[in-house]
Amino acid sequence: MRRVLLDHCVPGPLRNMLWGCTVSTANHMGWGNLKNGDLLNAAESAGFEILITSDKNLRYQQNLTARRIAIIELPTNRLKQMTNFVVPLQALIPIIQPGAYEVVA
Repeated sequence: MRRVLLDHCVPGPLRNMLWGCTVSTANHMGWGNLKNGDLLNAAESAGFEILITSDKNLRYQQNLTARRIAIIELPTNRLKQMTNFVVPLQALIPIIQPGAYEVVA
């Protein structure tokens, strides 16, 4: 089962919409105040395989080439719209490769 971390900018209730993986939130892990690089370091050290974020600047602000954690970018952080992205997320979570960066459209 893949370990998934929701960035602090992603609504926590999304974790209840995903299945077949272990989902934690940055806030639940005590990482709510960590920004980009520090959050990625903490997540990788803790064994998370995937970070789900809605931060569209992450890939431009960080050098992601040496990262093991895969990143999935959502187009919004609005909870009402999250149901539109559950199916694409469920399809992507099992197949995304370490270090990959994918955008859900």
